[in-house]
Amino acid sequence: MPVHTNGHDRNPGLSPNPDDVLDKLRDLVSEKYSQQDTAAMHIRSMALIGRLKSLYRAANTATRIKKDDTAAARQEMDQSHLNLQNLLYEKRHLEREIEKCRQFASVYQDITLYTLEEFKRLAPPPARTDGVLADEHQLMLNRLSFELSERQRLDLRKKELLQQKETLLKESKAKAVTMDTVKTHIDTLMKAWIALFSLQLC
Repeated sequence: MPVHTNGHDRNPGLSPNPDDVLDKLRDLVSEKYSQQDTAAMHIRSMALIGRLKSLYRAANTATRIKKDDTAAARQEMDQSHLNLQNLLYEKRHLEREIEKCRQFASVYQDITLYTLEEFKRLAPPPARTDGVLADEHQLMLNRLSFELSERQRLDLRKKELLQQKETLLKESKAKAVTMDTVKTHIDTLMKAWIALFSLQLC
């Protein structure tokens, strides 16, 4: 495979292919060059060896660059794969949370509310505007809020009535005791009067 070198390594008289350089080195020791000048042969061989070293360095540099590029590409691919796995995990997590929300039975579903017509008739005007009635979510929130306020009001009224009942019971018991006392006094007076009347008859 030919090795591409930079401009400093180019020599018009030498091939960029290392196989060609090796072939030329082999030719130098063949019989056809046996009669050539030794100094010229030495210069030629040193040039070929220099060229071979240059090609070797260029090949090492190219290999190192390719390895670095491959490592960078692999790292980028691994990071992309990791990001994809994270996204898939987050997607599955969100899908599970959405399913939980869909299956969640809220407490308000078991609460008996005022009917919509009752709400429209009884709730404060700001809680039943046209905008609220057109917004299903806000309408439900307002109905729940109204239900809570009504239950609190009725609970307070219930406590007031219970307090009044307790007061009336106490008053009734006190009156009953008074009536018993009066009855006892009347009975005593009646007995005394009967006894006195009997004595007068005698």
